Amino acid sequence: MLRLPEFNYIQPRSLKHATKALADFGPDAMLVAGGTDVYPKMKRGQFTPRNLISLRALRELKGIRQSNDGLWIGAGESLTTVSHHRLITKHLPALAHAADSVSTPQLRNMGTIGGNVLVDTRCNYYDQTFFWRQAVGFCMKKDGDICLVAPGSAKCLAIASSDTAPVLVSLGAEAVVVTNQGERRVKLEDLYRDDGIDYTAKAKNEVLKGLLIPRESLKRKNVYLKLRRRGSFDFPILGVAATMEANESGECRHASVVLTAVASAPKVVTEAITLLQGKRVTLDLINEVADVAAKAAHALDNADLDYWYRKRMAKVYTQRALAQVAGLEDRSTGAIE
Repeated sequence: MLRLPEFNYIQPRSLKHATKALADFGPDAMLVAGGTDVYPKMKRGQFTPRNLISLRALRELKGIRQSNDGLWIGAGESLTTVSHHRLITKHLPALAHAADSVSTPQLRNMGTIGGNVLVDTRCNYYDQTFFWRQAVGFCMKKDGDICLVAPGSAKCLAIASSDTAPVLVSLGAEAVVVTNQGERRVKLEDLYRDDGIDYTAKAKNEVLKGLLIPRESLKRKNVYLKLRRRGSFDFPILGVAATMEANESGECRHASVVLTAVASAPKVVTEAITLLQGKRVTLDLINEVADVAAKAAHALDNADLDYWYRKRMAKVYTQRALAQVAGLEDRSTGAIE
């Protein structure tokens, strides 16, 4: 049986106290909210903090509300709350589905949207017990100096594993992060780095307070499709988030396609915007964009299922996602018209 190591558990009464504690303890501290990822990785020796600072009871991290700026989602809201909230199910069905597809009901009740947005990257060679990793030879991400997926790689190739992140990036969401010196707003897309170890640009002393989805994004059609071996519990092997807004004549005014589990950060398919912008969306155009998405997907042997299959599915799932937001899918059969 794997057991948690000894650690100090700090329960700040406010966000101000939490940021101060994080600054005081420095590199010996980690933040924890639901703990659905932190605690298992502490048991496996992947995270080794001496001090855990709990965010679970902080009111400043709660709340889902609409304003003139858009839709605010507190980082401390549970995935269950996000998936069932009336404003999100009405305006952002992709986000509701993404949150509802994470793991199991029990873990969604504990896990938070902030934790999922910043969840650690994963890899078959990393997400193992200490004894397994020791036997095979430690990897670059923890205790080793080479990437076991691609030994010649100069960086870790562990993949992004969040379901909600690609949806939020496709919606142009902003993150509000706080330190004991104040707060700043940053595009969520800019909060990620394509590096399996150093995968976020959020500073160690910053706390994610919440996410703001721009008002204009609430009017756009949005969808999230997830590939995994089982119907529940599993991390994404591939995720495709798509948004689209068309004018009265049917021309695309805005579009976004974001992939997950194909790189160490959510992969924005920038060429998709160029191909779709200002054009009437047809199945031929969707197929062209899907080809571009498949080329952008650099699947490797670091997750479940064959990587060639995952790359092929990047095209298929992009086709399906764009057909849905463009209204070209026959929903009664799930087939593309």
